[in-house]
Amino acid sequence: MTIFSMDIEVIRSYCMSKAYTSEGFPFDNDTLVFKVMGKMFCLTSLNEPDRINLKCDPEWAIVLREEYPCVIPGFHMNKKMWNTIILDGTVPKDIIMKWIDHSYEQVLKGLPQKLQKEIKGL
Repeated sequence: MTIFSMDIEVIRSYCMSKAYTSEGFPFDNDTLVFKVMGKMFCLTSLNEPDRINLKCDPEWAIVLREEYPCVIPGFHMNKKMWNTIILDGTVPKDIIMKWIDHSYEQVLKGLPQKLQKEIKGL
């Protein structure tokens, strides 16, 4: 049993709990995308809910791929900055949540300083 198929609402709720996050289907009726200030940080397929795509620091992305067999280069994404995580139950949920946090933070870093401060409540 996969984490995502059991807890799709947990991951959805977790993503949506982050400041200035929205969800939608910008590509098709299958790909659910979570964005912060219009920039993607998490994607999943409703037809294949056993995997998610997350943005990642390029160097750390390689480390994760080497350490975890369920982490592969981002499917249909920039392979340097995106990982696909196969939610096969081999990685604990708390680590998946940390990877979601990292993805969100990676996107925040790319936003203008003014928006970063607004999002962080500074």
